[in-house]
Amino acid sequence: MISRQFLRENPDTVRDAVAKKGVTGVDVDRVLDIDAEWRDLKAEGDDLRHERNEVSERIGKLKREGDEEAAQEAIDRSQELKAELEAVEERADELEAELEAALLELPQIPHEDAPVGDDESDNVEAYREGFDSLRDLPDAVTPHYDLGEDLDILNFERGAKVTGGGFYFLQGDGARLEHALIQFMLDVHREQGYTDIVPPIPVNSQSMEGTGQFPKFVEDAYRIGGDNDEPYDDEDLWLLPTAEVPVTNMYRDEILLDDDLPVKHQAYTPNFRREAGEHGTETRGIVRVHQFNKVELVNFVRPEDSYDRMEGLLGEAEAVLERLGLPYRVLEMCTGDMGFTQAKKYDIEVWAPGDDMEDGPEEGGRWLEVSSVSNFEAFQARRAGLRYRPERHESADYLHTLNGSGLAVPRTMVAILEYYQNEDGTVTLPEPLRPYMGGQEVIAGHDPVGESALGAGDRE
Repeated sequence: MISRQFLRENPDTVRDAVAKKGVTGVDVDRVLDIDAEWRDLKAEGDDLRHERNEVSERIGKLKREGDEEAAQEAIDRSQELKAELEAVEERADELEAELEAALLELPQIPHEDAPVGDDESDNVEAYREGFDSLRDLPDAVTPHYDLGEDLDILNFERGAKVTGGGFYFLQGDGARLEHALIQFMLDVHREQGYTDIVPPIPVNSQSMEGTGQFPKFVEDAYRIGGDNDEPYDDEDLWLLPTAEVPVTNMYRDEILLDDDLPVKHQAYTPNFRREAGEHGTETRGIVRVHQFNKVELVNFVRPEDSYDRMEGLLGEAEAVLERLGLPYRVLEMCTGDMGFTQAKKYDIEVWAPGDDMEDGPEEGGRWLEVSSVSNFEAFQARRAGLRYRPERHESADYLHTLNGSGLAVPRTMVAILEYYQNEDGTVTLPEPLRPYMGGQEVIAGHDPVGESALGAGDRE
């Protein structure tokens, strides 16, 4: 979150950030007015306490001098001051809570290098990799959702039956490929110096506020009991939308030492999102679903190191796609598309050739976001109380947090099924995954199970 002092000293910068990020429903002047009234009340409270202390001293002196009438007047004034102070403190506490809630609604200040724009059309492509050595593709690449059902490794109908829309079954080689990708990603990042974390899957509301998911994105979360429309508190539990939430909050309200930094953690988790604002988009396949697996990379660094570490983090996430031989591109996200909490953000998008290939590989296919590499600077650290001590004798300061997916598994699987697809409908496994699948080189499919797989005559 933005500090009160920064807001007071740089109100125009905050107004500019609200506009550039397209945040609606936020009145910066109202927040400033609340802060001003709160500071006035704090000053008034200090004056009342000072006067009350002086009156208390005078009461004792008057009593020692035997001036009972004056002493009683002083006692009466002391009672008046007590009542006035209680009223001032009560109002100040109300404003304090109102101010804290209002500050949570203010977005991160974009970094000066972030492209200014309104939406995804204003994102800037930094570079693309892998297109100079594309493998030979079938004349007509089958989209993953049809291919997965043909190979009987993806089943959407049974997922919808068991849970609902946006859920699916992986089976046979589909499930094995998912497990292989997860373990491969974890091994790659372990080589890069990451420590493995297995976090809790439910997280409390304070953790969701700490990383910036709440209060802005409550509608996208899965609440464990209760209705999302009802007010939440620290006792509520939610299914995590990303491992960023528990891993970042594991050091909440703690002070790390300079020698500890940088801290690099990775965590594989299932993730749960309602995607409440995405109705009608990507309804086929596993590109946009309500439960998906992901390996998340979280970094805690010194402020002066955070942008160098961001470039390193980007390369660490890219390494997975490079080793798998999948074509991809990197985008610099514009201010209107980067998100509420980020100061700067890259998206890594893998190329999936299963749709719209009429114009060839440079124009056809789809770009699927598999990682967002973000620098939050001290925004999350202020919300979650994440600090470090530069020297043991110095005061603690807020550290910087970064994260990136390393990678989102379903979309990586989509790219593999479509890019490594063969003319006969089989899928060649990328070489780095074969050891994780017992040396298997090709996914050739399975025989369907159940009467639904039989023709009407066979069921007779």
